[in-house]
Amino acid sequence: MEPTSTTKHCGNGRTRLSKVFCGIDWAENHHDIALVDQNGTQLAKLRISDDSAGFNALLELLARHGDSPQEPIPVAIETPRGLLVAGLRATGRKVYAINPLAAARYRDRSSVARAKSDAADARVLANILRTDMAAHRPLPSDSELVQAVAALARAHQDAVWDKTQMVNRLRSHLREYYPAALQAFHGSGTLGLDSKHARAVLAAAPTPAAASRLTRSQLRALLNRAGRLRRGTDAEIERLREIFRRECLHQLPQVERAMGKQAQALIQQLEAACRSVDDLATATEEAFLAHPDSEIVTSFPGLSVMSGARVLAEVGDDRERFADARALKAYAGAAPVTRASGRSRVVVARAVKNQRLASAGYMWAFAALRSHQPRRHYDSRRSTGERHTAALRNLFNKLLGCLYHCLQNHTLYDPARAFAATVVLAA
Repeated sequence: MEPTSTTKHCGNGRTRLSKVFCGIDWAENHHDIALVDQNGTQLAKLRISDDSAGFNALLELLARHGDSPQEPIPVAIETPRGLLVAGLRATGRKVYAINPLAAARYRDRSSVARAKSDAADARVLANILRTDMAAHRPLPSDSELVQAVAALARAHQDAVWDKTQMVNRLRSHLREYYPAALQAFHGSGTLGLDSKHARAVLAAAPTPAAASRLTRSQLRALLNRAGRLRRGTDAEIERLREIFRRECLHQLPQVERAMGKQAQALIQQLEAACRSVDDLATATEEAFLAHPDSEIVTSFPGLSVMSGARVLAEVGDDRERFADARALKAYAGAAPVTRASGRSRVVVARAVKNQRLASAGYMWAFAALRSHQPRRHYDSRRSTGERHTAALRNLFNKLLGCLYHCLQNHTLYDPARAFAATVVLAA
């Protein structure tokens, strides 16, 4: 491909370098590249493969059109993750992840016939940066460590959700033929189905008939192998024997044995899910505690090492990512949205937000209620008529603003400053 000139002649005879914008329409096996200048003229287009050779071809194309470490060409792409995005971020350039729905709206501006192609989509993305770069945020310049914390914390949260789904599947299956198992390991004050003791007993006795034949010594061996119990082992053995020996309805013998085989398979899957949760929790805690911001994050009430890792994973350590605390609150969904038109004015909860940070924030605010100042703030909101969820969201909003201040100033949480009493001025 012949290099395309990126210089323009000014009226005084001198030349200046035109600003160039890059758009990438990514796919599974290839990516389409488009470069446009500040007037919207397409300078180059290229299709690259999804490998190191294609990435090097992209860098060469950018270099031919004025890319340099001092003034890297910004890139727009419709995804914030993947090897291509990681490679582009490593070069130090600004990478803008454009929402596909927003890109589709921009496409309608340039084609009323609803024509679509990968090359045209890449050009649309480049033009989005050319016209509306200020309206979009680049991906944050987070450190390598906080990106690792984010990968581990999100993987751990996904593993917890997967484990919960496995527990629900096992519970639904046991309800069909083995209600004694639910009475023994599901309910208030009992070991859960995901506990090591429940998995050990149900794996050895996957049917009601097998459970009714368990002796005290067998139950003791199974429980001891699973680990120490909070309650007395003897009391737990007698409780289980009493439940398993109760008279109950049964499926036909062959059907019951077949359903027992299915239960064993589900227990094996649950076992793997529990191991994944434990392994990822250990790795997440190690990475989070190695980060310099971990001491600040865990100084807040309601934030443990694991929940603090989830918060840091979504907030990041790029201090220029958010313009102010209000931007962070909006990103987390803690700040409400006002919809005003004419005489109508409605304040509602924010729906578009970082769902992971919002989920972690709800648990953070709920756990913080055990501390005096957050509890007093929550009670004051409830006393004005707010519902529980709204009051918790407001507390999360308050704590998130304090976290932003502490991270910006490298200071620990101070309850006296975070929940300072309101001063009433005399008339």
